[in-house]
Amino acid sequence: MGKQIWKAGNMLYPLPAVLVSVADRAGSSNLFTVAWTGTVCSDPPMVSISVRPERYSYHMIEETGEFVINLTTEALAYAVDYCGVRSGRDEDKWSAVHLTPAAAAHVKAPLVKESPVNIECRVTQKLALGSHDMFLAEVLAVHADERYLDERGKFCLNDAKPLVYSHGRYLAVGRELGGFGYSVKKKKK
Repeated sequence: MGKQIWKAGNMLYPLPAVLVSVADRAGSSNLFTVAWTGTVCSDPPMVSISVRPERYSYHMIEETGEFVINLTTEALAYAVDYCGVRSGRDEDKWSAVHLTPAAAAHVKAPLVKESPVNIECRVTQKLALGSHDMFLAEVLAVHADERYLDERGKFCLNDAKPLVYSHGRYLAVGRELGGFGYSVKKKKK
């Protein structure tokens, strides 16, 4: 069997399925689902999210230049899907999916209390790319749920059962195959 050549498209999967929380200057907040997100730099720590300008939350990011990326888990799958297909123009999604807004340390946008990791972000640049605008942002703070710290203080995100998105489907993260550098690590005698 060979490989088919398809038209150009986004085939970089799986992706983290995250909930992004935002707030406007008046204090109204919203949640929405983003799969177009990622790390762009480690020093300084920076991330990106790509958002369609017609999304309800878009104006809140433009207005404040802030947002929070909230990592998600298998337990949050329903909320992730719901917040991706419903609009905050029509309802309070926090209440609809029974999630709890919590105060952030550096931004006005709330954290999702039920998320194992919350990443506070401040926009440094907006790039209009076509269907989506990319917001590049500096990471101001990371909140890690202490439930996932082991006895040595190491954060074990896999214990939270992270959620990913691939080709229109939500998936659980599978079993560990090795750690960073395992392919070149010397074997014990």
